[in-house]
Amino acid sequence: MTLFEDKPGDDGLPGSARMYAMFATMVTTTINVLDGSMINIALPQMATTFNAKASDVVWVANSYLLAVSMSIAFFSALATRIGFRKQFMSGLALFSLASLGCALSNSLEQLIFMRFIQGIGSAATMSIAPAIIKSIFPGRLLGRILGINALLVATCTAVAPIMSGSILVTLDWSWLFLINLPLGLLAITLAYKFLPQQKELDTRPLDKSGAVLSVLTLASTILCANVFSQDSDKINTQSILIYACVAVISGMLFIKRQKRATAPLLPLEIFANTRFTLSALTSFISFVAHTITFIALPFLYEFVFNFSPLKSALMFLPWPIGIILVAPHAGRLADKYNPPIISTLGLFVFGTGIVLLNTLPDNPSDIDILWRSFVCGAGFGIFQSPNNREIMSNVKAHYSSYASGVLAIMRTFGQSLGSVLIGVMLAYAYRNNIDDIQSASYAGIEMGLWIAAASVGVAVVLSGSRLKWKSTQA
Repeated sequence: MTLFEDKPGDDGLPGSARMYAMFATMVTTTINVLDGSMINIALPQMATTFNAKASDVVWVANSYLLAVSMSIAFFSALATRIGFRKQFMSGLALFSLASLGCALSNSLEQLIFMRFIQGIGSAATMSIAPAIIKSIFPGRLLGRILGINALLVATCTAVAPIMSGSILVTLDWSWLFLINLPLGLLAITLAYKFLPQQKELDTRPLDKSGAVLSVLTLASTILCANVFSQDSDKINTQSILIYACVAVISGMLFIKRQKRATAPLLPLEIFANTRFTLSALTSFISFVAHTITFIALPFLYEFVFNFSPLKSALMFLPWPIGIILVAPHAGRLADKYNPPIISTLGLFVFGTGIVLLNTLPDNPSDIDILWRSFVCGAGFGIFQSPNNREIMSNVKAHYSSYASGVLAIMRTFGQSLGSVLIGVMLAYAYRNNIDDIQSASYAGIEMGLWIAAASVGVAVVLSGSRLKWKSTQA
């Protein structure tokens, strides 16, 4: 297989070791994607188990997202001090032990706490996974392996609802966490045996002040967004102002600290590379649009078209199938041709798919929905692998951990902002159509999807503008 063949001048691992190291990262990716997708489906059952309100149970998901978001920058810097292998294995171990803690939780508060710990373990691995892939494979194969990784994520996303539903029919929600244990043990074993030791580590002390400021900035931003996502008549303006002030002040202090620190938590010079910066912004905006669409469509299918939950889930299947079919080819093409051209084309297709979904007839056939959903998935699959390659290839090797962290931060914050925007649109629509839930849902969904399409339009412009700049390492 081409991925594991050695050629003169190749960096990274030899072909045979490359395969097993890849398996370690792929198993970890599988755990993270399945865990996030399956747990969301189990939230209603958790609410029943603990006799809790939906607004409280949602913190089972939010606490995980909060932990990941606030710690990614820290772990990106820590990995340069202790090495990818050590941090990756430690993160896997913490994630697996926290999964056991989640399964054994006998109160909602305990479950939320263990999910927070689980998120910290996940951030330790997610923050450096692309950097590990870059260290394993030669540069000539980077786009291809990132395409395979996108295929894996899409496959897990497609099968997660089916797996979760099958488990919950016969077993309780705790088993969704218990299945992480054997997978985690397998990933730890493969990582211990096959992930390479870094020869050069940063011996400078970690920027502790920068770490604290980054945690404050990221955590307060997520908490502020969470207030907006609550019911419109319960929004706490005072909480919004407090979180927003903390986020702005700590963010400004963080930037000031990074400019002055001798060993910054996030070296700002990587953003001097225009193609890197534009690629990161493009990724952020694309995930805003992706999340808006992914949240809006179930409301469209179930509240407007009156589909059953099962049929609504089936209408989503062409999306990950589209990614599965095109992502590996897009990654391979990105190794041969200019990645911004490919990713810009993918964004155009993705945006076209969103517009097509937002202009569905009043009583669409299943085929009308399915092929439009496929267009969205195919477009996103064409975009993602080349764009990720562009981010990782436009930094020097010793900055790869930081680039990996930036990639994860852009994805997480794009998802958070997308969730907030569609929540605000739905709340606004409900407030103005309080007597007609179906009309309110449609109005909010329509606004949200047009915002998503406009966001993709902005991303297309940013992505295309990269062609004016030469690809160089920061």
